[in-house]
Amino acid sequence: MATRCWARALGQVNCQLRARTSTNLWHANAKCTSSPKSLFTRNWSSSSKRSTSPPLPPPKEKPTRSKLSRVVTVARWSAIAGASCVASVLFIGGAIFLHDAFTYTDRHVERVPVNPLALHPENGGPKDLPIARVLVGDEEDEVNKQLSQKPKLVIIGGGWGAMGVLKTLQSGEYHVTVISPETFTTFTPLLPSAAVGTVQIRSLIEPLRKIVARVHGHYICGKAVDLVMSEQLVEVELNDTDGAKRNIYVPYDKLIIACGSTSTTHGVTGLEHSFQLKTISDAQAIRRRIADNFEIASLPTTSPEERKRLLSFVICGGGPTGVETAAEIYDLCQEDILNYYPKLCREEVSINVIQSREHILNTYNEAISNYAEARFKRDDVNVITNARVKEITKDGIIYTSKGSDKTLEDQFIPANFVLWSTGIAMSPFSHRVSTLLPNQVHFKAIETDAHLRVKGAPLGTVYAVGDASVLETNIVGHLLQLVDEADRNQDGKIDIEEWRIMVAQIKKRIPMAQKHLEKIRDLFQRYDTDKDDSLNLNELALLLQEISSKISPLPATAQVAEQQGKYLGSKLSKLARQREILAANGIPATDEAVAKPFKYTHLGSLAYIGNAAVFDFGNKSFMGGLAAMYAWRVVYWSEQVSMRTRALIMFDWIIRGIWGRDLSRL
Repeated sequence: MATRCWARALGQVNCQLRARTSTNLWHANAKCTSSPKSLFTRNWSSSSKRSTSPPLPPPKEKPTRSKLSRVVTVARWSAIAGASCVASVLFIGGAIFLHDAFTYTDRHVERVPVNPLALHPENGGPKDLPIARVLVGDEEDEVNKQLSQKPKLVIIGGGWGAMGVLKTLQSGEYHVTVISPETFTTFTPLLPSAAVGTVQIRSLIEPLRKIVARVHGHYICGKAVDLVMSEQLVEVELNDTDGAKRNIYVPYDKLIIACGSTSTTHGVTGLEHSFQLKTISDAQAIRRRIADNFEIASLPTTSPEERKRLLSFVICGGGPTGVETAAEIYDLCQEDILNYYPKLCREEVSINVIQSREHILNTYNEAISNYAEARFKRDDVNVITNARVKEITKDGIIYTSKGSDKTLEDQFIPANFVLWSTGIAMSPFSHRVSTLLPNQVHFKAIETDAHLRVKGAPLGTVYAVGDASVLETNIVGHLLQLVDEADRNQDGKIDIEEWRIMVAQIKKRIPMAQKHLEKIRDLFQRYDTDKDDSLNLNELALLLQEISSKISPLPATAQVAEQQGKYLGSKLSKLARQREILAANGIPATDEAVAKPFKYTHLGSLAYIGNAAVFDFGNKSFMGGLAAMYAWRVVYWSEQVSMRTRALIMFDWIIRGIWGRDLSRL
């Protein structure tokens, strides 16, 4: 009996060994079911304890069906994605090929009709100059022939105000002519970025001829220099082929002055040694100077003193343009100069912002000003407040500030780059128009009424928008007219009910006075000094003078210019459409008959401060780092003139993020 048990145990061990070498353990155990399981377990355990050989390794498992299915799924989707990419490339390439096939075709132009007066204009006007009553393209097709009979609308300038007019002006109502010395319009808020290569110059401009084509208009490359209001002629200076200047007259029925402004000097000498940042040419000149400064500073022959002067950047003015330029220069140093120039150059860089008031961005919320100053302090951008520039020299800048004993002291900063960005002044053409009119008393821009009509010009013929204009704020000048309209009993005094009528008339003439006329009765009682429940002319004059002093003029920003342009384009279109209806009803075709006075709506201000941005919405403000910067980009991207410039700006930001700025000197 014992012999039989040992035989069974040995058989069990052999079966177990064969199962260990098998690829499927379960099938091996199934072949050895002739002996009791408990006996196999006892004998195998005792034998394994006595055995000194290591245990056999576990068998390798084959991949299960789920793993294989996952591999197949990944491979299938990878193949689909690759095929989709190839198909997309082929589709886009095919679309471009078809576009080129139908675009690059022979287009012949034969026998284009041209009016003889367009080729040989008649002379006239005070200076006996050629008068361009007919333009070369006026009769080239039926649309232009019809438009040549429409009222002539002439727009001086190609900036934000002019673009606002062209965006809202209805096509087919006017014979439109745009006069500008530049053949393109510029997205000026991104000029600081273009000055350091963050975006390319081409991304900020759009040809004026493409924009004017929407209203089948015309473009004249020239500069307006004079105005003859009695004959409704604009004198334009043109460049001839040999570089000589020749002038012509361009007639108008309605004229819009949108020629912008220049920088004010504030009596500072040596401005020829500084830069401005208003045009594409300014941005190109700044970019060349910055590139030259870093290249010369990198030379081994440059002395330490000269290197510090070359790498000293001074910005005069703490407004949005000055702050954004300082931020862009700082970004350039941190992201590109540090990588591609000797590190000594980055160490020697100094950026100084000189502000005449207590804070930079002083027109923004106080919290925003404090945030920007703290950000600049962290970035070692030196902000000098309560200081005034005295002189700019070839080697640096002299400014005046209060010393420790409260006395004024002159300070000197050596620099080879100075940006002048401190307020606006009249352009030459605006100044000429202002001198022609007796009612123009403003020294920064042409004064207009609430309908944007130039004060003193024939009513409804000359308008001004943008930096070239400023809305009137003086209510006292309308005193006698207001009294005539409100004084019902003709006693020469204004009672409380007549005062309410007068307030309504003031709001129509000068909408910006509305928030200062909310407490009607309080104002009336305060200036009724003799307590006779009425206001005489002297009391009224004092009251209106106080209100006028509280009205702040609109800021010279792109937002104001664009809103004024859109308002004017929409109003002129409505006036042209309703002219016949108004005439049939015996109503004069005036601006008041078709539109309310212009009212500015502040949509917020924003500024870039170096991989961060700030937003001021009046009662609310928003400031922050990368997220705010992307919000700033979205706003500026959406405000581009065309989809072409939107695409170019987007590509520039992507290229800058991946490969950095273009450091070439162009």
